[in-house]
Amino acid sequence: MNFVATAALALAMSTDAFAVAVGKGAALQRPHLREALRTGAIFGVIEGITPVIGWALGHWAAPYVEAWDHWIAFTLLLVLGLRMIREGLSAADDEDEKPSSHGFWLLAVTGFATSIDALAVGVGLAFIDANIVTVAGAIGFSTFVMVTLGVMVGRGLGKLVGKRAELVGGLVLIVIGAAILYEHLGHAAR
Repeated sequence: MNFVATAALALAMSTDAFAVAVGKGAALQRPHLREALRTGAIFGVIEGITPVIGWALGHWAAPYVEAWDHWIAFTLLLVLGLRMIREGLSAADDEDEKPSSHGFWLLAVTGFATSIDALAVGVGLAFIDANIVTVAGAIGFSTFVMVTLGVMVGRGLGKLVGKRAELVGGLVLIVIGAAILYEHLGHAAR
């Protein structure tokens, strides 16, 4: 893969994480750059590791990963999205009641859910002449940057939308999961 293809792939793999990060930032009480960097690092590391795992799986288990990856992503994003919507409906609009940071495990599960597509890409990369270390590094770095920016953009949006930020973030997760499912089932029908 050349530089342009690698950069385009890295950007494509980080867009869903960016959308989720905007919701995460909006749901927090004035997130600082340190929290944005922490969130970006968690998502970036996970998004960088999953194509390597997919690449390794691609050498021996491609049919199994491709058969279930979209269902795994959809289920995780649906559950996380519903959880965010529930919290948004029960949350007060008081800025003081918003958390100042998200827990590590919540971020890690969300990061994994948005990186299932990178896992599938890694499977595909096992069958072409691609340097998996370079591609995974580019995906991880792009995700780190996009998520960090997304949390900071969400910070500004959080002031505008108040408690609805959690609702919007949950809906975004569900839409991303449904889009992944629709895309994979649409390819299977062709």
